[in-house]
Amino acid sequence: MADSLSQKIVDDLANNDIAFATTVPCKQLAGVIAALDTCNQILHVPCNKEDEGMGLCAGAYMGGKRPCIVMQNTAIGVTINALATLIQFYQIPLPMLISYRGEVGERIACQVEMALHTKALLAELTIPTYHFHRAEQIGELDGILKHTQMCKKPTAVLMDAGFWSGKA
Repeated sequence: MADSLSQKIVDDLANNDIAFATTVPCKQLAGVIAALDTCNQILHVPCNKEDEGMGLCAGAYMGGKRPCIVMQNTAIGVTINALATLIQFYQIPLPMLISYRGEVGERIACQVEMALHTKALLAELTIPTYHFHRAEQIGELDGILKHTQMCKKPTAVLMDAGFWSGKA
């Protein structure tokens, strides 16, 4: 299930002319990262930190490529400044595909704290946020990607463990 979801995500990115993606390692997103590595239409540049990834995406956009970042919600806090003063200020349409860690079923306790704040931080920044709980919701991604480009804003797509397991 996760492999087909990962491929669908990358296909939707490519079909929406996303030409640059940066990723931060994440177990839940490993399939997406692997699919990006094999996609000839998207330049995949891994990064070490999410705020660094915001800078890479801004540079790609200013260089004429549509960017995307693939990251964990636990690092939303370190991206706030880059989101507000770079991505939002320059009206960069940036889809953020985010593994939503820390909900019921999480095995790593420290992930829970950021889960409690993720949606509130995104709301404070007025970033449109979509939460995928079920695999069937993947059909909404194409429209979200189109909306992101049209409104020239960052958009967050939170994908939780239920989404990846196909059991929610």
